[in-house]
Amino acid sequence: MAGIATSIWASIRSYLDWFYFPKISWTDILDIIIIAYLIYHILLWLKTSRAWTLLRGIGIIALFLGLAALLRLNTILWISKNLINVFLLAIIILFQPELRNALDELGRKNILRNIINNSAIKDPDKKLTDRTVFELVKTVTELSKTKTGALIVIEHDTPLGEYINTGILIDAEVTEQLLVNIFEKNTPLHDGAVIIRNNRVIAATCYLPLTSRTDVNKELGTRHRAGLGISEATDSMTIIVSEETGGISIAHGGVLYRDLREAAIREKLADIQDKKPDDKPVRAKRAKKGGHKA
Repeated sequence: MAGIATSIWASIRSYLDWFYFPKISWTDILDIIIIAYLIYHILLWLKTSRAWTLLRGIGIIALFLGLAALLRLNTILWISKNLINVFLLAIIILFQPELRNALDELGRKNILRNIINNSAIKDPDKKLTDRTVFELVKTVTELSKTKTGALIVIEHDTPLGEYINTGILIDAEVTEQLLVNIFEKNTPLHDGAVIIRNNRVIAATCYLPLTSRTDVNKELGTRHRAGLGISEATDSMTIIVSEETGGISIAHGGVLYRDLREAAIREKLADIQDKKPDDKPVRAKRAKKGGHKA
């Protein structure tokens, strides 16, 4: 019996020798988690950007080259081999806007803000004050009544220096009188956007990038598309007053909130103040929140 048991155990050990069980340490597990996290976010970025369409085009080209290799189409393989460097450079150029947006999004992550000592983020004077909110709400409400078009960009954490340089520097206190005069029709400064930084009107007549999205409502004009464009490129908030309808919209985080009432505008501006609407005084009578996304 002992000999039979020994023989069976030897057979089992011989069978198990075919299997390899690697030793896994906590560093290996951490390595797998980090790689899985990066792959997931890369795929998510590809799926939600124009890069997904470009990547499918590249996949078709790769499939075509695979068939060429399988069928031994030597001329096509020779041409592709000699153009590989140009092809890699072309990929970088094609994906440049997506890569820039991805790096910009990475720089906005809270985990990096806590590691990097950014004085602009920690300085409370750079946040939107209650008085500035009050003046902005009064301004857009007055402009809405007269159907005067307006585009007001409020800088948050991402610097807007490249857009400020396209306009005329002002550097004045945010007041209803100043903003209404700027956007008055047929005045030198009414065309373009006003940019607010550190609770001051820094510049007017600034040019903003238009959104490249194709699903935007065709009724929306250049102001709304510019407001969406700057909200996609930065973390700023943009208030838009329609010249056709007098409707007030806010663009933030790539989303356009349309037909907002006074109370809803205050609540949206509270988002960029980094505090809840109930934590600040409300000077006007609260109304039922209105508006919808576009």
